[in-house]
Amino acid sequence: MAEEKKQHAYMIGAGVGCLAAAVYLIRDGHWDGSQITIMGLDTHGANDGAVTSAYEGEYGNQRLADDAGYLARGGRMLNEETYENLWDLLDSIGSLTSPGKSVTREILDFDHAHPTHDVGRLLDSHGPRTRGDADDWRHMQFTMADRVALTRLMTLPASRESELNDVTIEQWFASSPHIFETNFWLMWETTFAFLKNNSAMELRRYMNRMILEFSRINTLAGVTRTPYNQYESIILPMRAWLTDHGVTLITNRKVTGFVFADDDPLRDEIRVTGLRYEDVNPDNANSQADGGAWPEAETHEIAVGEDDFVFCSNGSITDSASLGDLDHPAIENMEYAPSAALWKQATGQFFGLGHPDKFFGDRSQSEWTSFTVTTSDHVLLNEIAAITRQQPGNALNTFVESTPLISLVVHHQPHFAAQKPNETVFWGYSLYPRRLGDFVKKPFIEMTGREMLEETLGQLARVDTRPLKIDSKSEEIWASIVNVVPAHMPYASALFARRALGDRPDVVPAHSKNLAFISQFVEMDFDMVFTEQYSIRAAQMAVYHFLDLPSSALTKLHHYERDPRILARAAVTMLR
Repeated sequence: MAEEKKQHAYMIGAGVGCLAAAVYLIRDGHWDGSQITIMGLDTHGANDGAVTSAYEGEYGNQRLADDAGYLARGGRMLNEETYENLWDLLDSIGSLTSPGKSVTREILDFDHAHPTHDVGRLLDSHGPRTRGDADDWRHMQFTMADRVALTRLMTLPASRESELNDVTIEQWFASSPHIFETNFWLMWETTFAFLKNNSAMELRRYMNRMILEFSRINTLAGVTRTPYNQYESIILPMRAWLTDHGVTLITNRKVTGFVFADDDPLRDEIRVTGLRYEDVNPDNANSQADGGAWPEAETHEIAVGEDDFVFCSNGSITDSASLGDLDHPAIENMEYAPSAALWKQATGQFFGLGHPDKFFGDRSQSEWTSFTVTTSDHVLLNEIAAITRQQPGNALNTFVESTPLISLVVHHQPHFAAQKPNETVFWGYSLYPRRLGDFVKKPFIEMTGREMLEETLGQLARVDTRPLKIDSKSEEIWASIVNVVPAHMPYASALFARRALGDRPDVVPAHSKNLAFISQFVEMDFDMVFTEQYSIRAAQMAVYHFLDLPSSALTKLHHYERDPRILARAAVTMLR
């Protein structure tokens, strides 16, 4: 007698969203892990953290002449009060470094012991804008026109969100462009990576969902930090938990197309019957070094059963990223985002699945370039701490006079579990990488890692108000440099691109029998993108829908925008 085929779930993408969906299937749906297969192009997703050499075998990354040190293409800030799904989910995952603790407990214990209090958020040639200065970062610097326009945006009800269809932030504030010269905007755009040509609709959601943080944006006191980088502190424990439960995780697999059932002549019903994919050979990485497309591989197909489910990451902000090293710039990868290409294939067969090009068709709305610095001692770290007047772990420092708008993120050290006691690792980024540097006269995107650090040291020297400036340690600093790794990400802020209702698909599209989308590019009420919370929330909604679990059992969300005390604090901040 033939063995009955088990129901199966296929996850396209190995980021936090698909990992979360697998956890929900096992934890809340009581599935066996052997019923789940996760397929991704890399292991890191958007939550970076590994030695530089680990990235060379992953799709899209060429081999580097210098792969020493560590790489963090970027990072995301957590929040204890508003990441409800994240904390609930991670409370089921055991820590890999603190036996007996859940990941949630480990992170919150670390954060409570190392609270964020950034006193050097904005830096200019007068040094940190400290308390008591006329333009210190406590003052939002709003005019009355700024306040009126911002309040109108914040109080626009969800029922009228369509009024913001395809409206940019700059267009919304056309009557009060002064807002873009304020401390508020400097902190806002560099904390969340918003650009003026991004979506006013998403800004409205942020201002409501994160209203609790508005009154403390100047110190980032609401930021919750992980003990190590988020790949090691969140992703690795989730992967270990899933592997222990028998889940199959496959990397370097590129899903290139859906096969849909063709038994509905009206094309109303969406049912996936197969997945086409390529197993990408990392040995071909050298052929991608010129920034062109990854070499074609043999195509295979997975048959998707009638009772199986498909969960798809329909967009990734780290797609088509490219790396450089100390003496080589990152070569821009012009490939259309692979995850969005898969989404686009689906939209070519069904209506109502959104418009990928709104997010991935205009890189000017989304690109930024980061760089990770690894040093063999703490001399540079100590200089940064002295200039910014704070210890590592508190810092998101923006050089407000820098033409490419450079910010530094200096985490509590060590930021990687394998870091030696004498090593330092921090990262920074330029929000406008096409602009010329102030000290290295070329576009930031074209700089080598060495030139990016030279530009950054110039910015640090400009804001250094001490009698003995950082310039005096130049030789010592350069002797300590292990590597500086540029990472250009053309879609880093794609999720903020200006949009209209309908540009993002529902988590489970109408009439879909077995396909759900889990990513930063799906439509959900109220919540905001660029957060682990968003992807995990989408995962829970998709799993609960397919397993017929009651929506009333979804993790409860807080609505601080309805709390009079929070609103009062926000009003005081707006008037400062």
